[in-house]
Amino acid sequence: MEDRAYEIFSSINRDVSIAVIPGHFATKHSHISHCVDMTKVKSQLTSAKAAAKMFAAMLNSTPVDTIISLDRMKMVGAYLAEDLSGGGINRGQNISVISPEINNDKMLLRDNFLPFVKNRHVLILTASTSTGLTVESVAEGVSYYGGEPVAIAAVFDARFESHLPVITLFGTDDVPGFKSYSPDECPLCRAGARVDAVVNSYGYSKII
Repeated sequence: MEDRAYEIFSSINRDVSIAVIPGHFATKHSHISHCVDMTKVKSQLTSAKAAAKMFAAMLNSTPVDTIISLDRMKMVGAYLAEDLSGGGINRGQNISVISPEINNDKMLLRDNFLPFVKNRHVLILTASTSTGLTVESVAEGVSYYGGEPVAIAAVFDARFESHLPVITLFGTDDVPGFKSYSPDECPLCRAGARVDAVVNSYGYSKII
């Protein structure tokens, strides 16, 4: 399956890239036509720092007190907090980065994390928004716990509709033919195409 992979580089900074594998993949909420691998952005120093700077440039007029990091994006979140606090509306702000528990797409905020969300401007940082179900649920959770969700930042966005601003580094224009389907309406399944792999925030596992 990896033989089909190709890399897409950001037009702004080539240190930021995603790997794309066409096929038939199952995620928690959907079946997708392309696996979008963001391991470099999540795990490599140079890529994470560059991605954070790109996000920060798009958020310099957005107040941010706390970043909620999903999908193992905490390294990017830490650099993003540093960049945001270095200038713009958040200059000098001691921005927090937290990764609260997510169970069945519901955010559980323990007492020790509550002060970082209640009465705070909260940015939701994630790797991808194929359906948007998780980030929308987290945004609802932020409001439930007394915070104000201000935006969603995603490395890859599949153009889901949100009441919040969505900023992204890559989109479906960068991955021609990308499609996301509900599992019970997947045309690939109806056509008899086997699922190549199961995909989550940690990567993919081949189905042999």
